[in-house]
Amino acid sequence: MPRPLRVIVPRGLILIRLATLTMVGTLSLAPGPAMARSVPAAAEPATSGATAPSPGTTNTLGSPKTDQTLKSNQTLPGAASLPPVPSNDPNADLAYGAYQRGFYVTAFREATKRLEKNKTDFPAMTLLAELYNQGLGVRQDPARAAEWYRLAANLGDPHAAATLGMMQIEGRGVPKDPAAGRALLEKAAARADATASYNLALILLGTGVPADLTRSVELLRQAAHQELAPAQHALGVLYLQGRGVAKDPTKAAAWFRRAADNGDLAGEVEFSILLFNGEGVPKDEARAARYFRHAAFRGNAVAQNRVARLYASGRGVPKNLVEAAAWDMAARAQGLSDAWLTQAVSGLTAEEKARAERLAADRAGP
Repeated sequence: MPRPLRVIVPRGLILIRLATLTMVGTLSLAPGPAMARSVPAAAEPATSGATAPSPGTTNTLGSPKTDQTLKSNQTLPGAASLPPVPSNDPNADLAYGAYQRGFYVTAFREATKRLEKNKTDFPAMTLLAELYNQGLGVRQDPARAAEWYRLAANLGDPHAAATLGMMQIEGRGVPKDPAAGRALLEKAAARADATASYNLALILLGTGVPADLTRSVELLRQAAHQELAPAQHALGVLYLQGRGVAKDPTKAAAWFRRAADNGDLAGEVEFSILLFNGEGVPKDEARAARYFRHAAFRGNAVAQNRVARLYASGRGVPKNLVEAAAWDMAARAQGLSDAWLTQAVSGLTAEEKARAERLAADRAGP
C-alpha cells in the first residue's frame, strides 16, 4: 500500500504579514528608506453552489463539470505532465513526486487514483486541494479547493485545517468567518503545523493582550524550530524589539541568519543590516555587502537600495558610482526612491548613465 503523501507546499503556504512586524533597519552610514509591508487584502467572501464531495460517494471526484481535469488539447499555465514511470518501489509516492517536480497534471491523476482506491486518503485530498488552490494542472478554483481541504481536515490533516482556516479568515473560496478560521488554526497548531502556528501567532500579536503576546512568542518559536523561514524572521524581529522577550540583538541576528539561510528575503536584509552595523554579530561590511547583493539580485527593493548606497560610499565594496546608479534605478523601478543617492550619482557622465541604465535593464530581467 502506498505511504501517505508528504504534502510540503512552499508555493501554497498562506502566510499573513502584519505591519507590527515590519522591521527593516538602517545602515549607520546614512539613513535610508525602509521597506513597508502590509497585510495582504482579504478577498471578498465567495459562495459556491457545489456540494462538497463525500468520501463515501461513488464518484469521489465529482462530475467532469465541476472537476476541471485536463483534456489532451488543453494547456494551462504551469501545467505539465509526464508519462507514467514504472517503479519497483511499493512505497513510491508518485503523486507527491510529480508535484514536487512540477508535473501537476500527473500529480492530479495520481492523487485521483489514490482516492479511487481509498476514499479516506486525506493526504491525496490535500494535494488535490493544493492544485485547485494554486491553479496548477487544473483551472484555479478556491471554492473547490476549500471542499477538498475541509474533507482532509475532517479526516485529521493539520495542513489542510491550517489552509482552510486562513481561507475562512480571508473569505476566499468560502464565506468569511474569522472565528471559525481561527478555531481551525488552533486545531492545526495543536498538532504542530508550522504554518498554523505562525499565522496564529501573528493574529495574537495584533490583539494587544499581554497573554496573547506571550503565547505568540511560543508559537513563533515552535514554527521557527520547524525551519519555517517567516517565523524565524518574525522571532528575530521580536528579539530585536524586545517585544514579548528580553531584547537580545545576538538572538535576533541568529534568527535572521536562519531565516536568510531558508530563503526569507526580509530575514536576509535584516541580517545584512546587523552585520553591517555590528549589532548582535561581529561587524563585517564585506560580508554584509555579499548578503545585500544576493537579496538585491533576488529583486528585493530595500536590498537594491542598500547595495546602491554601499557602492556610492565604497563601504564593503569598491566605490563604483555606475553600479550605485544602476541599483538605485532598480530600486526606484519598484517605487523606492532615495534623495541621498540621487545626489551621490548626480555627477555621472552621459556615457556612465547609459551604462547604468543598461545594467539596471539587464537585472530587471525579461
